[in-house]
Amino acid sequence: MITKFDPYFTFNGTCEEAFNFYKKVFGGDFTHLVRYGDLPEEKSFEHISRDMRPKIRFIALPLNGETTLMGNDNVTSTPAIIGENVKVSIITDTKEEAERLFDSLSGGGTVKAPFKETFWGAYYGSLIDKFDINWMIEFREEQPQHGFEDNANIHIP
Repeated sequence: MITKFDPYFTFNGTCEEAFNFYKKVFGGDFTHLVRYGDLPEEKSFEHISRDMRPKIRFIALPLNGETTLMGNDNVTSTPAIIGENVKVSIITDTKEEAERLFDSLSGGGTVKAPFKETFWGAYYGSLIDKFDINWMIEFREEQPQHGFEDNANIHIP
């Protein structure tokens, strides 16, 4: 069963500005705001330049008890393409369901990150389906109440 179904936006360096705007529009408070420079040294990404370390690695703004708006800044050399910068994040209550969804959705599509165990304690994979929709599929042994428990839970889109 799917336990969370949320939008995930990727920005070209304007994530913080965009989410401050969404916070004014929708209200509420960020439950997570992690910058690339906040990552533990052993989890850091060497390809991230110093000027990108203040950028957002993960941010979450709950809209209600069911839906959370999530996002990050793209730090690759290829800019996020508007229209392709939105992903659907699904969290399931069983690993088997997450694997089933990942395998089914990736059929005829492109796997971006294989479904496997991650450093933040989840099983995670991302893909683009055959209709060019971006998906992020995740399962955690301990299900967070609102999708996220602490800053250790960082999605890698």
